[in-house]
Amino acid sequence: MAHHADAKRALDERGYTGSLIRGDNPLKLFEKPVRDRIIESYYWKEQCFGLNAATLLDRALELTLLGGTYGVAQRPTPFLCLAFKLLQLTPDKEIILFYLRQEEFKYLRALAAFYIRLAWEKDAEVYETLEPYFADARKLKRRTREGWALTHVDEFVGDLLVKSRVCATTLPKLNPRLFLEDEDKLEPRVSALGEELEELDGDDGESDGEVEEVEAMAGEHAIGNGHGNGHVVSDDGASDEVMDGD
Repeated sequence: MAHHADAKRALDERGYTGSLIRGDNPLKLFEKPVRDRIIESYYWKEQCFGLNAATLLDRALELTLLGGTYGVAQRPTPFLCLAFKLLQLTPDKEIILFYLRQEEFKYLRALAAFYIRLAWEKDAEVYETLEPYFADARKLKRRTREGWALTHVDEFVGDLLVKSRVCATTLPKLNPRLFLEDEDKLEPRVSALGEELEELDGDDGESDGEVEEVEAMAGEHAIGNGHGNGHVVSDDGASDEVMDGD
């Protein structure tokens, strides 16, 4: 009950003195119905009690899925509860980056990416921090309202950067990448497939040259065996053109 009261107190506008994100209480980044379901959930009461940035790591390592709310009752997933707890703790960026860089634990990486998208306020920094993980194609299990779905780390990162709502949460506005490039706040992104695409372009160019060479040789052969009218002449000098009449 103390944990429940602590969450309620953190949401009380009159007594809140903690960290702010975008000038407001970080917990308000989740809509009120979702907040209420989280603090009333069994996982929040039993597994999130007394967590700090270090002990939350242990809980995050146990994650086996991601998602927002599920089922008819729209219960919150452990993933969403831990994201809510991170917003309550607002750890230093170095701690979140430590979570993000753990290669072995893909759900910990997804949790850190979700938090970064919610809490970090500089758009260019969000892109620069998350885009390297487009190279991570590991599978993720996703709990949906209706059941289950399969996604991947790179796909989840892409959703965070282009969608307005992910995991039952409306994301803060993020300027498009092209806009930030035009404002000289971001360098154009180089695709991880850049070298492979260049090699394919080179192969296409060689193939085009070979086709042109074959066509040129065929044209010279036809001209050399004809009378300039496009009809091929046989060895005895007779044209293969069909004559009208005898």
